[in-house]
Amino acid sequence: MQYLRTSDLAKAVGVHPNTVRRYVDWGLLPPVEHSPSGYRRFTQRHLDCLRLARQVYCNQYPGKAIHQSGIRIIQATVSGDLGGALELAYSHLTLAQSERTQADVAAGLHERWAFGTPADATIQPLQIGQVAHLLGVTIDILRNWDRNGLIDVPRDPSNGYRRYGAREISRLRVIRMLSRAGYSLSAILRMLIQLDRGEKTDLRRALDTPRPDEDVYLASDRWISTLTDQEQRAHTIIALVEEIIQKQTTGNC
Repeated sequence: MQYLRTSDLAKAVGVHPNTVRRYVDWGLLPPVEHSPSGYRRFTQRHLDCLRLARQVYCNQYPGKAIHQSGIRIIQATVSGDLGGALELAYSHLTLAQSERTQADVAAGLHERWAFGTPADATIQPLQIGQVAHLLGVTIDILRNWDRNGLIDVPRDPSNGYRRYGAREISRLRVIRMLSRAGYSLSAILRMLIQLDRGEKTDLRRALDTPRPDEDVYLASDRWISTLTDQEQRAHTIIALVEEIIQKQTTGNC
């Protein structure tokens, strides 16, 4: 059998040798034999698992569900359950596509709302506790959205309490749907700032494009691009697992 060195695996996938060592320690690669002199002896199977793991770990954190789905594929492959890994890979693709659809639907709602389609028909103004109950969120979440500039709620001049009318509740419904679809508050605020300036075109682009002054951003700050990348990676993962199965069945692993 032809053995590979740590540096061989690292060079093949474009990572530092320490990354390969960490993947071994984390159980992302199969157990590794050692030579009499103590060096690790990697095989083609290790390289295949490393290529697979890099598709899961190569980019920003894509959210808990997608990340855990990817880890389950790696675990099944490392354990030798290649048929199970392939099933999980197709489920992973379905998950990425579902997340992308949800993000697109939420973006579509906010675009329709921005161009005048009402998102609520409340007649009498409501207080914050009533709005929290109506929307199924906590009072703290509503206050947090207010503090972070996502909404400016008028107050009752007689007592100083916030008064939520149809306009405010419509805006909150859009914020809630975008948030639940995976968009970060930074992305939502970026879009709302543009909208409040009267700029209604390219709102979806604003959701997906951090400003130059946003020095640090998460995957959810450019969520549509992240999910598009995850869907492409899911197709690559399926192809890699199928390739590993092919090697196993032909004795080329």
